[in-house]
Amino acid sequence: MSGELLMEVRDLKMHFPIREGIVVQRQVGAVRAVDGISFGIARGETLGLVGESGCGKSTAGRAILQMYRPTAGSVRFRGTEIAGLGDTAMRPYRRRLQMIFQDPYASLNPRMTVEQAIGEPIRMHGLRRGSAVRERVSELLELVGLNETMMTRYPHEFSGGQRQRIGIARALAVEPEFIVCDEPVSALDVSIQAQVINLLEDLQQRLGLTYLFIAHGLNVVKHISSRVAVMYLGRIVEIAESSELYRRPMHPYSQALLSAVPLPDPVVERKRTRTLLRGDLPSPANPPSGCAFHTRCPVAQPMCAANAPILSGPTNGHQVACWIVPSAS
Repeated sequence: MSGELLMEVRDLKMHFPIREGIVVQRQVGAVRAVDGISFGIARGETLGLVGESGCGKSTAGRAILQMYRPTAGSVRFRGTEIAGLGDTAMRPYRRRLQMIFQDPYASLNPRMTVEQAIGEPIRMHGLRRGSAVRERVSELLELVGLNETMMTRYPHEFSGGQRQRIGIARALAVEPEFIVCDEPVSALDVSIQAQVINLLEDLQQRLGLTYLFIAHGLNVVKHISSRVAVMYLGRIVEIAESSELYRRPMHPYSQALLSAVPLPDPVVERKRTRTLLRGDLPSPANPPSGCAFHTRCPVAQPMCAANAPILSGPTNGHQVACWIVPSAS
């Protein structure tokens, strides 16, 4: 990672309380959705955040944007601490920090036309008034590859790919610097996914955007991400430059994820060995002791259950949290 640090996350935790009782409720535990993650994102960079469903990556994205109030940790945007800010104090940062949601249909109000959906944040932040709002909406639609004649239509009249483009236009309406892309292509047909990813890359170049790109698998983030962080059960287990991670994954979980990515060469695909993980993802309400991955790890040793490894390696380089494999050098 090089360049000016736009977003810095340190030891971020997001624990949801588990309560019991009807009249008097008491906390009996907590779901550790995010359990102490740290990383930085430079201006103009894309950091891919990957992992299985339930590992906490979407929760992490929402906590960074203060859609959830973090249980602990620091979130610094352009050097300013935003974690814990109240609604009024957070308002100036809202237009600089935006999100593109996973489900393009659920994230759009079905009773709003495209013009109303995209124009609403423009009016709320006082960026345009009167007829200038409609002109701006037309510009944004053109920017994402849609026609201004679509402004009077409703979300149900569009395909999934078109709805996601509308969601992207809405996120861009307030001229943000940092966007959390929360699995923006997982609900789309494979034929449309590449189009949306190419659009996001083009917009990044044209507008100087910075992304946190959340996805299930390493295949989706391969081309768009500058660096990739692999997340398991609320923690980051490996982080590296994209090309380095694909060439030399070090953590057993990263190796398993990468082995699930299909290869275009059928001969190589048939010869390679798949890494199959045993069991299911443990509950974040009752995570395993030590290294959270040791219950499924094919190379786990007794020491793995006793102590949690720390993410280590060269500063701003390839870092891994594992007792078995050596730290990157």
